[in-house]
Amino acid sequence: MNAIPFKYVIRVFRYLKPHWRLAAASIVVTMLSAAAALLTPWTLKIVVDHVLERQPLPPILARALGTVGTDRISLLVIAVCGGLAVTLLLNSLHVVSNYINTRIDQFITLDFRSQMFLHAQRLSLAYHERRRSGMLIYMINSQGDAPAALIMTVPMLMESALTLVGMLWISFAMDPWIALASLAVVPFLYYSVGYYASHIQNRLQRVLSLEGESLSVIHESLSIMRVIVAFGREEHEFKRFRTQTTHAVTERVKITVRQTVFSLVVNMITAIGTSVVLGIGAYQVIQGRLTVGQMLVVIAYIAAVYKPLEAISFTIGSLQDRFISLKNTFELLDTVPDIRDEPGAQAMQRAKGHLQWEGVKFAYPGRTNTLSDISFEVKPGQVVGIVGQTGAGKSTLVSLLPRFYDITGGRILLDGVDIRKILLRSLRDQVSVVLQEPLLFSGTIAENIRYGRLDATDAEIVEAAKCANAHDFIMNLPQKYQTMLGERGAAVSGGERQRISIARAFLKDAPILILDEPTSSVDSKTEAVILDALDRLMAGRTTFMIAHRLSTLNNADIILVLQQGQLVEKGTQAELLALGKHYKQLYDAQVGLAREKATPTVEQSTAIA
Repeated sequence: MNAIPFKYVIRVFRYLKPHWRLAAASIVVTMLSAAAALLTPWTLKIVVDHVLERQPLPPILARALGTVGTDRISLLVIAVCGGLAVTLLLNSLHVVSNYINTRIDQFITLDFRSQMFLHAQRLSLAYHERRRSGMLIYMINSQGDAPAALIMTVPMLMESALTLVGMLWISFAMDPWIALASLAVVPFLYYSVGYYASHIQNRLQRVLSLEGESLSVIHESLSIMRVIVAFGREEHEFKRFRTQTTHAVTERVKITVRQTVFSLVVNMITAIGTSVVLGIGAYQVIQGRLTVGQMLVVIAYIAAVYKPLEAISFTIGSLQDRFISLKNTFELLDTVPDIRDEPGAQAMQRAKGHLQWEGVKFAYPGRTNTLSDISFEVKPGQVVGIVGQTGAGKSTLVSLLPRFYDITGGRILLDGVDIRKILLRSLRDQVSVVLQEPLLFSGTIAENIRYGRLDATDAEIVEAAKCANAHDFIMNLPQKYQTMLGERGAAVSGGERQRISIARAFLKDAPILILDEPTSSVDSKTEAVILDALDRLMAGRTTFMIAHRLSTLNNADIILVLQQGQLVEKGTQAELLALGKHYKQLYDAQVGLAREKATPTVEQSTAIA
């Protein structure tokens, strides 16, 4: 059997530790179930040998029953009632076992999925940009039960093993030849399981990957539904999903056929063993070495022996699927986050907002010189404008501050401390971000604003909304602050979503603010409302404003001009205009475009006339 997955097995049982009381109860119930299973064939022996054949009872049973044991009808009633009692006991133990094991199974699955979800959030943005979200969802949701499934095979295997040993021992005591003959199938079962396991793992890995890809197609399509509808590509996406899923289904069918053939082989091996045992048992009865009742007990035991053997074989065979899932999930958990706390990192109290970039370099994987040798200083409370053409590195520059990515050279200082020496959580507490596309959850408006500070009161939420010029439109909604926003805030307009995100930033009250083109996708009237809110938000905070419209930078203390990842100019707007280079060209281009839009053409003038 392929031993690669077994390096994870020991780790699996650590998840059982918080539930050790339930595990102990499961072991006790399993042992009782195995013991009760040994009693099942004996009622049949009593009926055949001592009721029908009138053979004397064993001394222990005869003393226990007294004169009742001499009456055939009474003995028959006792045997039948005893059989019912054993069946009731077995089923009662199974009910208790199912309850205990289901609790263990569900809670271990919950613990493991929770750990995977938490770890996935701790991985860097760069990691998530390289991986499809649908595959992560598939691993957490569909493969997250692998540890529990492996652990829950232990009671099954343990009960089967105990039953196997007990029944073989009793069978050997009654007729050693039959017991030995029954064991002849074990090498064949062992070889079959080993062959199946060694040839199925690669195929299972492929099937699980294909099924994960199918979920990725669904997740990707639903996340860009507006684009699909806008371009009328519903049929195209359906065909893409259908093609991918058909491939996955075809491979799953092939796996299922192989699993079914494996089951057939195991059943045939045990059927051959049963036939051999039956022949030997009948021959022993003919020779007078066994009674009919004893033969029935031995046959029942041997059949019961093969049942746990089959269960063990099927369980080990089915575990291959779980082993592949374990391998995938533990590889995710073993992925070391690119962005993590450095040794000796310390928490920081509320920062003053003094920032220094010293020779900062950064490059995305597979690219070079995304940012090259960036150096500048920002004093507390200053407003920094960042401009440049698309792809110049503006968003990347500000993303380095909260360590969404780590610099590859140089350093960034916050209040004189290298940001890598500050605990990540503490560093990110110092920064609020308002993005070009406001990202909102599907909950209520109040819940989305409260996301800035989870312990905020309702009064503080209302105050933050007022500061963000959002209170009035919220109060005009039927459910006001309890209005459900829907997927990505679809229940309100783009400008209203932006004001909700600004209110969230107000509530967080961080000393450093990053504004990534927050007004680029709204009309001029809405822009004025948002800029008014942003002016209040920026007051007293060190602010970085990535701007597409240069008119928003009139009050900036410093303007940084980026070009192809390099800082080519920095200074006030007046200084950069006087310099007459890159910023002046951008400024003149925007001013000229604005004048062109404002001046009517000859045709328009004629139409007006």
